[in-house]
Amino acid sequence: MSEKTIDIQDIVKPARLTDDKTGQVYVLDFSRESIVFAERNKFKLEDAIEYPVTGMRDLFYYAFRKNHRNISREKTDKLIEKWGGGIPEELVKRLIQLYQQALASNSIVVDEDAAKNSGLTLEL
Repeated sequence: MSEKTIDIQDIVKPARLTDDKTGQVYVLDFSRESIVFAERNKFKLEDAIEYPVTGMRDLFYYAFRKNHRNISREKTDKLIEKWGGGIPEELVKRLIQLYQQALASNSIVVDEDAAKNSGLTLEL
């Protein structure tokens, strides 16, 4: 087993959003697949920060992909409109943390045993 471990306190928990009118609960998070989906649609986290009006809406929409893949962009935009057209700052911060966490955990192999047992030989 690798010496590198992730402290459970360092893991960012998914955001939960409940529609008070319908009772529908949405768990917002990112996975490798949702990151790939976002990147294939030309999403860049830097753009969300530089162009917050459109970029934060994109980030919000992509956060549904992991657990609610059939939610349409129109639906996520309507949810944002319930907040008056913007996304609460604490949710924006959490979504950015979740995106970065998924990005890091899916692009860097920390488990050395998994790398050794991959059937691939790497020489540097």
